[in-house]
Amino acid sequence: MSGTGPRGHLAVIDMQRVFAEPDSPWATPRFGEAADGVRRLLPAFAERVTFTRFLAPAEPAGAWRAYYEQWPFALRPPHDRLWELVDELVPHARHFADAHTFGKWTPDLAERVGPGDHLVLAGVSTDCCVLSTALAAADAGVEVRVVADACAGADDASHAKALQIMDLYRPLIRVVTVTEVLTATT
Repeated sequence: MSGTGPRGHLAVIDMQRVFAEPDSPWATPRFGEAADGVRRLLPAFAERVTFTRFLAPAEPAGAWRAYYEQWPFALRPPHDRLWELVDELVPHARHFADAHTFGKWTPDLAERVGPGDHLVLAGVSTDCCVLSTALAAADAGVEVRVVADACAGADDASHAKALQIMDLYRPLIRVVTVTEVLTATT
């Protein structure tokens, strides 16, 4: 990439109906605000964007059994409407990384980021899937930027706490804003 615009790869974490719809048990209250931030970021990253989706496994194993006993509504097949990206982001989604886990630092995403680049994270939920992805990517040696105003948590307090925790991992993980990402040239 030339010296203009942000560098890195944008991963848009789990911007799915299950987190957007107000009547969902997993509704994220500030989902719309996170989506606004994502929409602002997308043009700057063009093809360097991967959308992730949390999907329930066909058969939960290990500790996930107890998890799905608590959330049985979520045991739906991958093609269920619940797991779809929200309509406004579908036209931008060309590359996907699906996972049955909170963390989305999968081989698919790792391959798209590439060596020496960094990962820019936006999406939901800050205090779950974004946090899990950021820590795993940082452990793999990837420089991570978490875009605070393009993320949303289960509630405002959890969002803020997750951002504080991730910012403790500097310089591996840095919490930034949409404006900071869009004005960065290196």
